[in-house]
Amino acid sequence: MKALRVEEPNKIAVVEIPEVKLEKDNEILIKVKAAGICGSDISIYLGKSPVASYPRILGHEVTGIVQEIGNSVTRFEVGDHVIIKQTESCNMCYACKHGRDNVCVDLKVRGVNIDGGYREHMTVPETSAYLIPKDLDFKTAVLIEPFTIAFQACARGRLQEDDTLLVYGVGALGSTIIQVAKSFGCKIIAVDIEEDKLDQAKRLGAAYTINGKSPTLKEEIQAASNDYGPTVCIDSVCNPGSFEFLVDVVGNAGRVVLMGFDTRVSEIAQFKITAKELDIIGSRLQHDKFEKVIDLFARDIIQAGDMISHVFNFKDIKKAFDVVSSRKFRKIVLTF
Repeated sequence: MKALRVEEPNKIAVVEIPEVKLEKDNEILIKVKAAGICGSDISIYLGKSPVASYPRILGHEVTGIVQEIGNSVTRFEVGDHVIIKQTESCNMCYACKHGRDNVCVDLKVRGVNIDGGYREHMTVPETSAYLIPKDLDFKTAVLIEPFTIAFQACARGRLQEDDTLLVYGVGALGSTIIQVAKSFGCKIIAVDIEEDKLDQAKRLGAAYTINGKSPTLKEEIQAASNDYGPTVCIDSVCNPGSFEFLVDVVGNAGRVVLMGFDTRVSEIAQFKITAKELDIIGSRLQHDKFEKVIDLFARDIIQAGDMISHVFNFKDIKKAFDVVSSRKFRKIVLTF
């Protein structure tokens, strides 16, 4: 069968690999139908990921059809439509035992340090797949995975109805956060430097939109939050300056949720954190969020279809990465 494999940074090709087959009774065999190109896939391709290894079959946003099931499988039948979980964990370490398997000490991430779904067929344990509605297009269903990342960030921030949420950066990641946050019923402030993204944020549910280039940015955020400051800030810009800024503007007893992997150092005085008794919270991947997000899709609370700007057959991967280089895209999906 054919697969897309990054042999080394900046070198990706369609390769022939052995057909996969069920090896354990708890596994299901899936015909891959669609997979998304994520920012982390791009980073791995460019050699900028601090956690990836090579050679690697990319792809962790994967949907498909169950073609075969193992003898002990009870959750699925042949013909079911599914989406694949991004990770595999040990289920034995402290993190796993405390409901944090997304940061397992032996975490394996598909398309990062184990092979992912950019291939015609794949097998996974039945616990690593989730049933999706058959009337949901495979390409649109790919977007369930990034929305689980957004849901994780909102949950890590303990978002509630009486919170004022600041989403800092409303590109692909920020726009998913806004849609999920809307389901929590909170007030949302969106900040970005591009007006078209702010317009989209408004359509998606942001109560206030502010251009990040404004010389009175902090004052405008304060005004939008009734002069208290946002109670939850989610950083989807993810650089040292964004972290520093959010610690500065968040209100007392607030939470700052970080999602980036930037290895550069931020300079933040302890006083800013302790004086307001802030919670600085990391959010990585997701734990137990797929079914919650699938429910949001099924109830049309999330409108994801117009987020896809380009669709390519997986054999045209070089054309897809040409679009990535142009930076003129929203979401790119590969079909198989």
